[in-house]
Amino acid sequence: MMSTPRPHQPVMVTEVLEALAIRPDGIYLDGTVGGGGHAAEIAARLETGRLIGLDCDPSALEVARARLEQFVERVTLVHANFAQLDRVLDELGIAHVNGILLDLGVSLTQLDTPQRGLSFRLEGPLDMRLDPTQELTAADLVNTLDERELTKIFRDYGEERWAARIAHTIVRERRQHPIETTTELVRVIEQSIPAAVRRKSRIHPATRVFQALRIAVNDELDNLQRALTVGFERLAPGGRCVVISFHSLEDRIVKRFFRERLKAGQAEQIRGPIRPSSEECAQNPRARSAKLRVLSKAP
Repeated sequence: MMSTPRPHQPVMVTEVLEALAIRPDGIYLDGTVGGGGHAAEIAARLETGRLIGLDCDPSALEVARARLEQFVERVTLVHANFAQLDRVLDELGIAHVNGILLDLGVSLTQLDTPQRGLSFRLEGPLDMRLDPTQELTAADLVNTLDERELTKIFRDYGEERWAARIAHTIVRERRQHPIETTTELVRVIEQSIPAAVRRKSRIHPATRVFQALRIAVNDELDNLQRALTVGFERLAPGGRCVVISFHSLEDRIVKRFFRERLKAGQAEQIRGPIRPSSEECAQNPRARSAKLRVLSKAP
């Protein structure tokens, strides 16, 4: 029996709204609109302003469109990766925005959809694409990259201690037959990690490899770097860039970028990391790893 996807809860809504310092006449861009949780709260505070919502997942945009229906006159939704925000703004004739929000987490709805192949707990095709219109899948990487390339992905994007052993086992197993499902990959990973290590670990043995493959398939870190770069260029003087990250690889990129802008005299203020309250973490365990950082562009 197929499980029903859990409803996605936006993280640190109050903190995001405070960080954006929303003006009723301002223009704001939500680069990861998802189910529209943050976007609905932003749109509710606009009067003559406008919200541009981007997402690379067409199904997420449909959910957001329904949720934001009451704000249709002030919201524009576009199927695009946030790394393409400059192109989207150009097409809409918008030179600058007053605030940008990037919520970098994968939604529970995406994780709970077996066909996505994002969860090591659910059997499904080894896909992992956040944008189903792109061609490259996790199965492509697992079954075509050589051992050295797989090791590098697992180390660089998953910080996986057993990267080399896992890559070696994958290459050996795929000689017999392609690795095409999440459960097949999990079995290979478990074979590669010593049983004593698996027993002592606080996380599932496949956690880091699945994260690494998802990042590689969707080019997440390069897209984040580009989104920060072009997004900062499109911020109006005094505008705010607000980013919520969920793992150290993302957070390091955001922190470094913000510090570089401050050092160059292009930014007036940096805040963060801001953590969710203990009450929010109790209600939404996913929030525990969230870090929010804020950058204000110099006037």
